Amino acid sequence: MLKFIFLLLLVVSCSHEKSLTESDRIEKFFDSYFEEKVSRYPTWQTYLGRKTNYGLLNNETEAYELAEHQKNQEYLKTLKSFDYDKLNEAAKLSYKILQYQLNLDIEGFQWRYHAFPLNQMFGYQSEAPSFLINMHQIDNKADALAYISRMKEIKRVFSERMVFVKKQTKLGIVPPNFVFSKVIEDSKNIISEQNNPLMNDFKMKLEKLNLTGDEKVRLTADAEEALDFYVRPAYRQLISYVSELSRKYKKNNGVWALPKGKDYYNYRLRSTTTTNLTAEQIHEIGKAEVARIQKEMHVIMKQVGFKGSLQAFFKHLRGNEFAYPNTEDGRTAYLNQVNLVLTNIKTALPQLFNTFPKAELMVKPVEAYREKSAGTAFYSGPSMEGNRPGIYYVNLYKMADNPKYKLEALAYHEAIPGHHMQIAIANELEHLPKFRRDGGFTAYIEGWGLYAELLPKEIGFYQDPYSDFGRLSMEIWRAVRLVVDTGIHSKKWTREEAIHYMKSNTPSADLETVKEIERYFVMPGQATAYKVGMLKFLELREKSRKALGEKFDVRKYHDVVLRDGAIPLDIMEEQVDTWVQKELHL
Repeated sequence: MLKFIFLLLLVVSCSHEKSLTESDRIEKFFDSYFEEKVSRYPTWQTYLGRKTNYGLLNNETEAYELAEHQKNQEYLKTLKSFDYDKLNEAAKLSYKILQYQLNLDIEGFQWRYHAFPLNQMFGYQSEAPSFLINMHQIDNKADALAYISRMKEIKRVFSERMVFVKKQTKLGIVPPNFVFSKVIEDSKNIISEQNNPLMNDFKMKLEKLNLTGDEKVRLTADAEEALDFYVRPAYRQLISYVSELSRKYKKNNGVWALPKGKDYYNYRLRSTTTTNLTAEQIHEIGKAEVARIQKEMHVIMKQVGFKGSLQAFFKHLRGNEFAYPNTEDGRTAYLNQVNLVLTNIKTALPQLFNTFPKAELMVKPVEAYREKSAGTAFYSGPSMEGNRPGIYYVNLYKMADNPKYKLEALAYHEAIPGHHMQIAIANELEHLPKFRRDGGFTAYIEGWGLYAELLPKEIGFYQDPYSDFGRLSMEIWRAVRLVVDTGIHSKKWTREEAIHYMKSNTPSADLETVKEIERYFVMPGQATAYKVGMLKFLELREKSRKALGEKFDVRKYHDVVLRDGAIPLDIMEEQVDTWVQKELHL
């Protein structure tokens, strides 16, 4: 009887498999691909809002990375086994996007040692504590124990990372010298005896739990023990090694100085911009955009009655009158104004969009332990599971670096209608395969953020001309990036030459300028994504407007470019062209 039932189930299963279309089959593959990838990375699971493997951090060994590379090759082989012509349009799009991503990842494996895990932006010295503080929620005792477990995991992760860094060094791949002091300072902050950021976070989260006093005391003692016997030794070893590197390696060069640096940079530009633009083409686009934006700046200078050169106006904008006080009251006032700006733009969004994010948005200052080295502002997306909001982080370490005139444009870029709008909507597109809802392509994501700075102006925002100048200063900043990034990594500019160019063409404060240039050194090509992406969003919008005439509706255009998640720019252009043709034949 049991044998009969088994055979019957097998027949039913085979019959069901035969009844599936090619699109059904590939959708199952997309699901299994995403879940298998996620299952290999405990921190990714947490970012998604899951509590699986909650006490673990990622495996950082070379063997694990090699296994991932082999998996990617297998995934690509499986993907190509599907009959593309039998897929529906939605499945074809997912096929093209995954194929694009896998090809990039497979090609990028040869460059794995060219990236810098030691850096001042997101180096592993700040990566683990930032993850615990911002992503690891403690809702019960088990979560608290998992937090302690992850503190202990830091020692293993650092040990595995150290193997990687030492092999890099033997290959002649070392980060710029300016990185070392910043890594050491971050590390010392994280293991400080007084006001320790990890312990402060753990105690604050623990305090909210409904546990007995004795339980909280025991858990706190366990966390202190993890800090003393696992975290601090790992950081002391890192500090020792980085100190040694800083004495030996004194240069601040672009990636042109690395083995096969030119080829690596070309790969970085291609993978970041999702175009075939050369370094020289990007450099020239940047110079042309700088000249165009400066003309618009002169118009506003006349509008406010300023007499003098553009450089003089930049200097004027660095005055105290354009900054909040460098006090707690000043920081509170800045955050309050950001929230007011976001409240106001939310009411106007229906003029531009049909689709809106459901996820909540929080505005938070960057934590004290990393505020000296972190960027001016950045965004962290909501979890796919819907149990964590999107977060707009503002670095309030030095208020002069957050001038009033930039506040509006910065909020639009990082929050609404910028990153929060785009990333939260992508997370919530339940009809898409999960691999398309999570992550995406930099040129699209950052291009949207910069495009989103302009959108409010088109519906009447930036009423204050200084605030509109702030928008232009943010845009020229991104245009300058095209020039300096290619200058550093392709034309062999020095750190000082790059700083001088940026200071000459933007009103950015000195510290902000230095941070930016140093960012480009350790993230080659990434800074080119913003302007290249924005120009594509504008190009496709104007192309659609001309083709559709009175039929053009900007809200529909935004639906088209947002409904597929963050995708390569050439694939986005195909989608927009298809939409235009459909609209023309309605």
